[in-house]
Amino acid sequence: MLSEEQKIFLLNLARETIKVEIEKKKFSITCPDEPLYQRKTGGFVTLHKAGKLRGCIGYVIAYKTMFETIKEMAKAAAFNDPRFPPLQKSELENIEIEISILSELIPVQSVDEIKIGRDGLLIRNSYTSGLLLPQVATGWKWDRKTFLEQTCNKAGLNRNCWQQPDTEIFRFFAEIFSESSKK
Repeated sequence: MLSEEQKIFLLNLARETIKVEIEKKKFSITCPDEPLYQRKTGGFVTLHKAGKLRGCIGYVIAYKTMFETIKEMAKAAAFNDPRFPPLQKSELENIEIEISILSELIPVQSVDEIKIGRDGLLIRNSYTSGLLLPQVATGWKWDRKTFLEQTCNKAGLNRNCWQQPDTEIFRFFAEIFSESSKK
């Protein structure tokens, strides 16, 4: 669990990363000397504009430190999400930032283990996979079956792929916080 101060720091880090990139300035935030920020973690940065998705990119696996993950994913969500054009300077003040810090992936033995509101899903079949964060299912008011089907769709697979024996299903937890939850 992150403290309120740590959440605020990470949100500020994400916003400053985006702002510096837009304004073509030098990045000046240094990583605090706290073990938490040096821990390798998966994480996503999600951008919303007027309540609608404007970008979302992240690492599922803990490749980099929390500090580097949030910094890189903020930039990627703002400028490299293929679903959206790069963020413009005029949009910056209207963007709300949300961060999801992910747990390790937990293999699912039975779909009964999946709890809506607690779990995110990763479904993998052969060389393709799809991931949905926990807040997606609650935001759309999906039940477990719909969540599984939509995660299959996200992977570009048949919506019932989750029932196939060669499909791997993983769940994960996420600590989710946003700028609006800090106001």
